[in-house]
Amino acid sequence: MLVKGDFNYKEALTKSLIFLEAQRSGKLPSNNRVPWRGDSALDDGKLVNVDLAGGYYDAGDNVKYGLPMAFTVTTLAWGAIFYKPEFEAANELGNVHDAIRWGTDYFLKASSRHKRLYVEVGDPEDDHHCWAPPENMKTKRSVKMITSDIPGTEIAAETAAAMAASSIVFRPKDRKYARRLLNRAKLLHFEGQKNLETFKSHAESFICSVLPDSPYHQIKLSPGGFIHLRDGANTQYATGTSFLFTVYSDLLAKHNQKVTCGDKQFSSSHLLAFAKKQMDYILGNNPEGRSYMVGFGKNPPTQAHHRGASVSILKKGEEVVCALSFTQWFQKDEPNPNELTGAILGGPDINDKFNDKRWDSPKTEPCTYINSLAAGALAKLASLG
Repeated sequence: MLVKGDFNYKEALTKSLIFLEAQRSGKLPSNNRVPWRGDSALDDGKLVNVDLAGGYYDAGDNVKYGLPMAFTVTTLAWGAIFYKPEFEAANELGNVHDAIRWGTDYFLKASSRHKRLYVEVGDPEDDHHCWAPPENMKTKRSVKMITSDIPGTEIAAETAAAMAASSIVFRPKDRKYARRLLNRAKLLHFEGQKNLETFKSHAESFICSVLPDSPYHQIKLSPGGFIHLRDGANTQYATGTSFLFTVYSDLLAKHNQKVTCGDKQFSSSHLLAFAKKQMDYILGNNPEGRSYMVGFGKNPPTQAHHRGASVSILKKGEEVVCALSFTQWFQKDEPNPNELTGAILGGPDINDKFNDKRWDSPKTEPCTYINSLAAGALAKLASLG
């Protein structure tokens, strides 16, 4: 089974990484590629006397959540390690490294206090009552942390994974920084069982549950063949499956193996074809005949559920009135004034129907981890020509 390209995957990869730049918090660098973004949340952490400026806003609001940020960085690092030649060929290795480091620099700050990890900045309830871009927000920037007395094993473990994986990324060109990341990861690390055969079994069980022609198929597909687990950022499951399938496909091909699902076997090219089908659906090969990546392909979304993209750049001295903000910007049935280039939105429902309305957040809100999972898959697809 040959897998050929139907879209400009290199362009999609480039734009996917530009979206991550639109999600940056803190002091932006001079090479910022998102012209409507500016510095924001420079005083984060001030309430607890720690510098927590930087990092990423994970979605369309202005809160910084530690777990999705760590997952975003972990999956970017995984892709950058596994598909390093593919990122290089697409001239995107430097950009993916920058995206990773924007997160790891923040994690070093968030873990700078002994036996503490700061895991959230911003008040979600307060933030969700004001529709303001991050540059103009006046909402509370409260801070949450975990300690031995306030546990959060999952967040600590994922943050450790992000820094450990990133240390591998940076080791060839900045050993000092890589060592710093690894040492900090060790302080947060929670030991787990290391059983590769168990991991292989889990991986193949998942694959067998997803493939529609597997006798153990469990995951729902839309009539158009798109993975659907829930309404609300559902595209994360498609980009995640695509990334995992491309990686596992390459591992199978390397070792001349197949996946066995009951009385059926599936080749590496079969897995790659399924991964490509999911990404192609997102990029425009779907019943609606439209792209779900902003600024890419045919009829892309124009009303991403995103504060920064939906509010025109305010004049100097102009302030946001939270009580009026939803009427002013959120409820306007008009395209966003700022293009959120590369953002993969939540996507259609189980029946392949999509509503490009800002207020329909399950369908139109972007998330960093949707794109971080897509990056590795797009790098692989771009390499196929």
